[in-house]
Amino acid sequence: MQTATPVPRKATRPRADALRNRERIVTAAREMFVEFGPDVPLDEIARRAGVGNATVYRNFPDRDALVREVVCSVMDRTAAAAELALAESGDAFEALERFVHTAADERISALCPMVQSTFDKNHPDLEAARERIEQLTEEIMDRAKAAGQLRSDVGVGDVMLIASQLSRPPAGAGCDLADRYVHRHLQLFLDGLRAPARSVLPGTAMTMEDLRQA
Repeated sequence: MQTATPVPRKATRPRADALRNRERIVTAAREMFVEFGPDVPLDEIARRAGVGNATVYRNFPDRDALVREVVCSVMDRTAAAAELALAESGDAFEALERFVHTAADERISALCPMVQSTFDKNHPDLEAARERIEQLTEEIMDRAKAAGQLRSDVGVGDVMLIASQLSRPPAGAGCDLADRYVHRHLQLFLDGLRAPARSVLPGTAMTMEDLRQA
């Protein structure tokens, strides 16, 4: 008696409509986390995404999983923009400018605080996305320094921290006000990074390790 050899099953790919639903959920969650913080009811996210509650939970079993997906997706898009700037721009400082302004548009400053308050900040997905951002930022800055366009006494941590602070609305101010002025203020900051430096900075350049330990 011969035993039939089992035929390996092909892994099923998510249907296009399922992928669209997941994308809508992540987009709605990103918008609402920025507006209301990470504690916004998942029912409200489902309503804005135009899907049922069951669809949200089918894609994301708990709030932490959704928050993590949103933060990682923002970091991934920001990193992709940095890679594009490196590839397309022949001007090293212009690549840095494009990266910083894109990070502000992605609202990375509003989403990053959720990493510390809602779930494990050492999750492998989050660490991978963060390392990619850090490496690309350092590469952009090293290129600008080598070209003599970026002052030598600033570190990756300096840029990440100040860009984050400038693109986040101050206490008591709405997001609309911050949106109107964020790129203006970021450009003032970026102009201050240009070489030759007009002043001597106190202290030492901030590294990403300094930023993580703060």
